[in-house]
Amino acid sequence: MENFNTLLADIGSVIWGPFVLIPLLLGTGLFLTVRLRMLQFRKLGPALRLALIKRKDDGGAGDISQYQALTTALAATVGVGNIVGVATAIALGGPGALFWMWITALLGMASKYSEAFLGVRYRVTDARGEQSGGPQYYLHRGFTEVFGRTGGRIGLVMSIVFAVFAVLASFGIGNMTQGNAVATQMENSFGVPHITTGIILFVLTGAVLLGGIRSIGRVTAGFVPLMILLYVVGGMVVLVVNADQIPGAFGQIFSDAFTGTSAVGGFAGSAILYAIQMGVARGIFSNESGMGSAAIAAAAAKTSHPTRQGLVSMTQTFIDTIIVVTFTGLVLVTSGTWQEGGDRAGTMTADAFAGAMPDGDKLVAVSIAFFAFSTILGWSYYGERCMERLVGARGVIPYRMVFTCVVFIGAVTELEVVWNFADVMNGLMAIPNLIGLLLLSGLIVRETRRYLDNDPRLTATAAQVEEFMETGRR
Repeated sequence: MENFNTLLADIGSVIWGPFVLIPLLLGTGLFLTVRLRMLQFRKLGPALRLALIKRKDDGGAGDISQYQALTTALAATVGVGNIVGVATAIALGGPGALFWMWITALLGMASKYSEAFLGVRYRVTDARGEQSGGPQYYLHRGFTEVFGRTGGRIGLVMSIVFAVFAVLASFGIGNMTQGNAVATQMENSFGVPHITTGIILFVLTGAVLLGGIRSIGRVTAGFVPLMILLYVVGGMVVLVVNADQIPGAFGQIFSDAFTGTSAVGGFAGSAILYAIQMGVARGIFSNESGMGSAAIAAAAAKTSHPTRQGLVSMTQTFIDTIIVVTFTGLVLVTSGTWQEGGDRAGTMTADAFAGAMPDGDKLVAVSIAFFAFSTILGWSYYGERCMERLVGARGVIPYRMVFTCVVFIGAVTELEVVWNFADVMNGLMAIPNLIGLLLLSGLIVRETRRYLDNDPRLTATAAQVEEFMETGRR
C-alpha cells in the first residue's frame, strides 16, 4: 500500500505540477472569461435570481427542476473539500493557498457556465426516456458539429476517455474521500467506530440510489440549503469570537499568495509554487469547475435554453468557494489551527470550531456528515451516467451496487491514499474536458451572445428556443 500511495503521489505531482493542469485550468478559465466578456461578473445577479428565487423553468425537456439540478451539483461539490480539503491546502501551502482557491473559482465560473451550456445543448434522451448529457456526450456531438466527421472521431475518443476517468473519479472524489472524512469525524467527536459509520453510510446510500436522479434531486433540494446554512452560521460564530484576527488574516492570505509560507518551519509548502499548486488542486476538488461533472447534472434540468441553465450552474461555484470555502479558510487562519500541520488536516477545522464555541467540533462533524453524504449522492449520479455511456443501461445497476459497497471501504481506508487517488482521477478527468471547452469556445460564445443580445432579461419566446434547439439537433 505504501508503494501504491507513493506512485499516486508522484503521478499527482506531475499532473498538478506547473506544466500540466494548473496552466490548463487557469488558462481555460481566463480564456473563456475574456471571450464571454466577463459573463460571470456581468450576469451574476440575474444568475442568482434564476437559481435561488425563480427556481423553475418548465419551458424545456428535463427530469428535474433547474433548482434541483443546482442542488444536485452543489451536493456533489459542497463536501469534504470545503472542510478537509481547504484545511489540507492551507496546512501544506499556507494561507496564500486560499487566495488561489478564490482565483480558481472566479475564473472557473466561466468554465462552469460553458460546460453546463454544452451539457444542455447536446443532451440526449436515453433508453429510459431520461435526459442524459455532459462531456461524455458533448465532446463527441459538439466536435462533430463544429469540426465535421474527422473532428467527431477525435471527440468520440475524448468523450470515452472522460467517461472512464469520471467513473474512476466517482469512487475517489465522490465516494472514498467522503466516507473517510465522515468516519474520522464521527470517531473523534462521538466515539463512533469507523466500521459502524461505514455500515450506516452503506445503508443510506443504497436506499437513496434506488430512486435514481429524481430521488437524488428531491433529497438534495431538501437538505443541501439547510446544511450550508448550518455550517455558515457556525463559521460566523467563530469569526465573531476571532474578530480581532480577521484583518490580519486577510493580510496574510494576500501576502502569502505571492511570497509563500509554511504551516510549520521547514515545510515544503514554503514555496509560492506549492501554495498555488495546493490552492488550485483543492479549489477544483471543491468546486469542480472545468472537470465537466456539473454538466451531467445540468443536462437533467428542465430548462428552456442552455444559457439559462449555464447561468444557474455557474452560481454553484460562487456558493461553493466564494462563500463556503472562504468561511472555512478564515476560520482556520483566524484561529491559528492551520499551523497544526498536514497530518492534522482532517480535524483542524473541528479544532477551530471547538475553540470558539461549546461542542463546536460536533457541529463540524455533523456538517461533514451531511456534506459528505450529499456528495456521495451527487457523484453516484455522475458515475452512473458515464458508466451508461460506456456500456449502456445494463451497467447502471451493477455500478450502483459497487458504488454503495465502496462507500464502506472508504470509511476504513487510510486518508492519504484516498486523497492522492482523488487528485489523480480529478486531473485525468479534467484534461479532455478543458481541451473540449477551448475548442468549442467559439460556439459557446456565439450562441450565448445571440441569446443575451436578443433578450437581455434572460427570457426567450418559444420560437426563439425552438429555433436554437433545432440548430443543435441538426
